[in-house]
Amino acid sequence: MNAPRLGIGVIGAGRVGAVLAAALRAEGHAITGAYAVSDASRDRAADLLPGVPLLGVPEIVERSEMLLLAVPDDQLGPLAAGIAATGLSPGGQLAVHTSGLHGIEVLAPLTEVGCAPLAIHPAMTFTGTRADLSRLIGCPMAITAADTFLPVAGALVVELGGDPEVLAEGDRPLYHASLAHAANHLVVLVDQAREALARIGIADPGAYLRPLLEAALDESLRHGARALTGPVMRGDAGTVATHLEALEDLDTTDASGVRGDTTDTYRALALAALSRAKIPESSRARIRGLLEENPPREDA
Repeated sequence: MNAPRLGIGVIGAGRVGAVLAAALRAEGHAITGAYAVSDASRDRAADLLPGVPLLGVPEIVERSEMLLLAVPDDQLGPLAAGIAATGLSPGGQLAVHTSGLHGIEVLAPLTEVGCAPLAIHPAMTFTGTRADLSRLIGCPMAITAADTFLPVAGALVVELGGDPEVLAEGDRPLYHASLAHAANHLVVLVDQAREALARIGIADPGAYLRPLLEAALDESLRHGARALTGPVMRGDAGTVATHLEALEDLDTTDASGVRGDTTDTYRALALAALSRAKIPESSRARIRGLLEENPPREDA
């Protein structure tokens, strides 16, 4: 049995909102309008949602059976309160947000005026381009909703091509922190490694790192801490000391005059690796001593 076709209004044509709206449109839903403020959002809407009118929030609310709220986390609560205050929301309207941090409590003002709140978060980083559409296939998506509306949230995820995972309201902050820690901090780590390799003349640091990082990521996803290798896991304190000297030099010799942050990151992550290492206590103590040193900075 086919799901009913909905008139969907998009409030926030950012990287996530425009892509999800395009995917739902491909499933036969009508996009009634999109709210896009920045030039980038307007261009994105023109590319992913051609022919969809750019409208104000009140107009979108009035003409839509479902609101797709794809705005930054901190803006979601005020947006819900503002829409509810207009008195334009009809009873039975679906209100779906895409925040990983929030469940449905943040939409309480809309619930109070008769909307059915759903939280749907794809566990993916978005580019805001058509390339994201294929990445939705099989993508895990966390859903939070009242029991009555969980089937609706699940059906929307299936239409997007995703794999629904029911998540309790109180688990959303830790869920979101884990994803942000993994994805965002991975970018920082890789960028630091790229900068270091570029400093010593590696022409394409990304290509050089790719085989190593893809293998490490695959192993860590399969085996967790058992995938750890390197000097900390071997108890090689001398190697760690040499690394720290090289990274300190990297961080203090930037031509821009701004001290780098790679040494601090290395220390923090090596300490975390040390806590997972099964090595003799004497080796552990030597490495910990090196990593917990705080030599005075030249810019202090």
